[in-house]
Amino acid sequence: MNRKLVSFDWAIKKLLRSKANFGILEGFLSELLFTDIEILEVLESEGNKDTENDKYNRVDLKVKDKNQKIIIIELQFSRQLDYMQRILYGTSKTVAEQLKEGEPYSGISKIISISILYFLYGEGSDYIYRGTTNFIGMHNHQELRLSEQQKDLY
Repeated sequence: MNRKLVSFDWAIKKLLRSKANFGILEGFLSELLFTDIEILEVLESEGNKDTENDKYNRVDLKVKDKNQKIIIIELQFSRQLDYMQRILYGTSKTVAEQLKEGEPYSGISKIISISILYFLYGEGSDYIYRGTTNFIGMHNHQELRLSEQQKDLY
């Protein structure tokens, strides 16, 4: 695929990482997520390798909002058939990097992964897709919800 010297994905990454442009990023995320987003900081975008054989977790932008949620934004230019597994790996790595030994699991903050792709991934007629993890009963098809004690904890 032939790319211009300054590509759109490079320009957007450069623009969004600048603290002077947080207003643009906050506006984009607020509209996309239907909630007011305030960016507190840009976090390290490359996870450390724990072993020599481990994969790097390279993401384009990782930010923390005022509610301590971590938002990962990736711009992907090249086609990748296993992109969903890449998202799973990146978010899992981010979750695992949040806690130190001995800390409670309730300290894990919510991770939101946003991918802006420059290729068709799958078959569908929409241009924006949203997925979540829900636990649905196999017999009664009801969604599993948090108990009151769990709600208080989280």
